[in-house]
Amino acid sequence: MRAATPASTTPASSTTTAATAADRVYRHVKQGVLDRRYEGGTLLTEGELAEAVGVSRTPVREALLRLETEGLLKLYPKKGALVLPVSAQEINDVLETRLLVEEFTVRRAVPAPPGLLDRLAALLDEQRRHAAEGDLAAMMAADRGFHAEIVRNAGNQILCRLYDQLRDRQLRMGVAVLHAHPDRLERTLAEHAEILDALRAGDADTAAAAVRGHIGRVEALVRGPGR
Repeated sequence: MRAATPASTTPASSTTTAATAADRVYRHVKQGVLDRRYEGGTLLTEGELAEAVGVSRTPVREALLRLETEGLLKLYPKKGALVLPVSAQEINDVLETRLLVEEFTVRRAVPAPPGLLDRLAALLDEQRRHAAEGDLAAMMAADRGFHAEIVRNAGNQILCRLYDQLRDRQLRMGVAVLHAHPDRLERTLAEHAEILDALRAGDADTAAAAVRGHIGRVEALVRGPGR
């Protein structure tokens, strides 16, 4: 007598497929928000997203709910999802937190272990390559990785988790700055080189000053004139 097929087989397979589809939508929309294909104020509809990704509307709703909890979208029933602009308060909060965490951890990095210096040099080379290719989103991902590497080196897991929470906002703000100020690209690379040189020299004060200047210039550009 043939054994009965477990009742859970088909539902489990369907659940996995749905989860995969929702993940695809989530990645598509999130990347679009971070690299500014979907700018603040853009209204996204379930139908458009379903067609763009090649899925049904059910996983689209799941992905949009997830993005709303992350603060990137605001859902409006029967209308769609609004991409939220970056607020002045959010800019202030992110930059203040970055300064506190990054200045502290760059001081903790002195004397810098050879492994950290090698990783930072590789990330700086990666930034230069993406900059030359004009890939601003990839450039900002490597930029963010450069700073995160210094934070991780401090070995404080609470600070690492706090800093990781800033990731999406950092990427979104950074890409916006580079689009608005193309000349900022070369200056960013130079400022990162200054931080790396100070770490190589074992000069904590100079490294901290370089971090303060770097974040201060980003703040001035993000806020814009008269703010």
